[in-house]
Amino acid sequence: MDFFTYKNGCLFAEDVDIAKIAASVGTPVYIYSKSTILDHYEKIKKAFAELDTTICYSIKACGNINILKIFAGLGSGFDIVSGGELFRARQAGADMKKVVFAGVGKTDEEITAALKAGIGYFNIESEAEFENLVKLTKQTGIKTKAALRVNPDVDPKTHKFITTGKKETKFGVDIERAQKFFEQYGKNDYVNLCAIHVHLGSGGKTIDPYRLATEKVLPLIDTLRGKGFKIEMIDLGGGYGADYQTDTVPTAADYAKGIVPLLAGKNLKLVLEPGKSIMANAGILLTKVLYLKQGGNKKFVIVDAGMNDLIRPSLYEAFHFIWPAKIEEKFSYVKRTENLDIKDLEFVDIVGPICEPTDFFAKDRAIPPVNRGDLLAVFTAGAYGFTMASNYNARPLPAEVLVDGKNFKIIRKRQSYEDLISLEK
Repeated sequence: MDFFTYKNGCLFAEDVDIAKIAASVGTPVYIYSKSTILDHYEKIKKAFAELDTTICYSIKACGNINILKIFAGLGSGFDIVSGGELFRARQAGADMKKVVFAGVGKTDEEITAALKAGIGYFNIESEAEFENLVKLTKQTGIKTKAALRVNPDVDPKTHKFITTGKKETKFGVDIERAQKFFEQYGKNDYVNLCAIHVHLGSGGKTIDPYRLATEKVLPLIDTLRGKGFKIEMIDLGGGYGADYQTDTVPTAADYAKGIVPLLAGKNLKLVLEPGKSIMANAGILLTKVLYLKQGGNKKFVIVDAGMNDLIRPSLYEAFHFIWPAKIEEKFSYVKRTENLDIKDLEFVDIVGPICEPTDFFAKDRAIPPVNRGDLLAVFTAGAYGFTMASNYNARPLPAEVLVDGKNFKIIRKRQSYEDLISLEK
């Protein structure tokens, strides 16, 4: 569940009226709910409790240091894809043995820093990367563990830009090549290749692709073990769906129901790398209506947030439910609008101020009538929202706020114009 609800027509984050946050902090602003984060994390932990499971939260989904500290306090590990994310994990007090490092283009400096930090596993993407990792372990005198990323050639049926488990992808190696990979590198004295990593992409809406991927990889593990290779762990990655539209994705318990029976009794540690499935519904982007404009047959609602603040609709054609922060009772918060009288709604394009035709949050979207100065909430914006934000059009990055019960605090200040040029002086 999430903890964004309407009370007497006003949108609350837990026990805080978000209009109060807007008045204090301004807009646009990202607002996160701590209770939602805790709820989603605990549901995953409970669902996979039957197995020896380590949850490695994916920092790229939402990397604010204050949020990472929440995960570290829960005992979570971290999935990182850069030296910067390694730095963030360390600053958050992460247990380095619960850190996995993925990505096809790790630099020597990033690998060396991760070796010295003592991370748990490197997720290896190619033969060239493995050979380079071995070279760096020899130089530093620090041995490590690695998981080979294997593409099971399974399509999660999501947007083509966020699909990574097909054979034709820059990530990992196919199953056929994986056996040869282990035969060549599986008994190295410096890098213990002892795990398999699978990641299908992001935004899956059924458990079937994840179950199928597991079913395709387990025979590979059996074969490798039969040849004397010690496989201790399977990392099933992340990409599990988030509820952008009500009841459109499986729950953590649903995923576990499909995956846990396959791994029971296999003597395998399990690593999961959830990001979006925890954080997406834990955050909203709050924006203010600047102008209403008629263009031909279209009505535009122009807001003060832009594609630089939340690029997912422009980049992935992603859907985000959008609703006013203050509504009449008949417009009670629902992610489905089919039960509302369509005569009470307006079909509009919700767009930002960026000088790009792709700067939009929704097109031909039915919402209650709004006026200049009204607040709109862009829901399910907690993942891949702020982390993908930019300064395009010289726009300062928005503030971030964390709500905890009746209290809220700024966990990232809004950038100033001086901040924009501070590194250029």
